[in-house]
Amino acid sequence: MKQAVVVFSGGQDSTTCLIQALQQYDQVHCVTFDYGQRHREEIEVAAQLAHKLGACAHKVLDVTLLNELAVSSLTRDNIPVPTYDPDASGLPSTFVPGRNILFLTLASIYAYQVEAEAVITGVCETDFSGYPDCRDEFVKALNNAVSLGMARNIRFETPLMWLNKAETWALADYWQQLPLVRAETLTCYNGVKGDGCGECAACHLRARGLADYQANTSAVMAAMKQKSGLN
Repeated sequence: MKQAVVVFSGGQDSTTCLIQALQQYDQVHCVTFDYGQRHREEIEVAAQLAHKLGACAHKVLDVTLLNELAVSSLTRDNIPVPTYDPDASGLPSTFVPGRNILFLTLASIYAYQVEAEAVITGVCETDFSGYPDCRDEFVKALNNAVSLGMARNIRFETPLMWLNKAETWALADYWQQLPLVRAETLTCYNGVKGDGCGECAACHLRARGLADYQANTSAVMAAMKQKSGLN
């Protein structure tokens, strides 16, 4: 039996990864992390989506220790979430140091226990906010360390790594779930489900990707299929 663990936030990216994983694996487990995040609504959204889409299990892990250590506008109410700024440079205040290191490591421990062969994460290097822990180089390095440390080949899969946001929308559409992803996921840094607040960087990236896909559907779909190896 083929099993996978999806690092699942209930956002556009991880939900698209879950939708695809359910087509490719016999059983899919979802792991959501409670790190005291500002947009805590995502935990409930993740639970609802995991159930609705048919994951075999959904585990919420308490990692609020991260909130104590990692200073970010996503972990501190007194640091404002930045609005979209095309001229911004450097790491944004929404970067949570060590988050993906912790999440992927814990998801791997869970995968070890349930005998899953893969851990799937929706990180992306093509359209991202400059987060260093979303890079392909980082994921491969941590994957190697985890496999060595557990003496088991747990494979990290990053289906969105080389897709831009328009192509991520195309992937959801390929699996006939674009309406669900648009209406029921929570990507917004301010905790607004669906199309979000329309002001934060996450909402801007999501909306721009959707507009690009809707304006160039055939071309974007073709590009996504080529990058993803889908027919």
